[in-house]
Amino acid sequence: MSFTNTGGPAFPTTNHHGHKLEGMTLRDYFAAKAMQGLCAGFPVNDIEWPDSSCPEHYDVAASHAYLMADAMLKARDA
Repeated sequence: MSFTNTGGPAFPTTNHHGHKLEGMTLRDYFAAKAMQGLCAGFPVNDIEWPDSSCPEHYDVAASHAYLMADAMLKARDA
């Protein structure tokens, strides 16, 4: 079993009852920020974004966003 470094909670807080609320992970937050950059870079070379006729575009973009997030988490540990 492999361990994925999530970076822990991105914005931990406590509610008015004192219960800890962790919300999204730092990895998810970084991936969302990376996804913004990936999507902002389109259209490139006359490729429209998103192209509903090519659902693989979404898979590739999401994979790249998480690769970037993982690299960002790794850089934090360096």
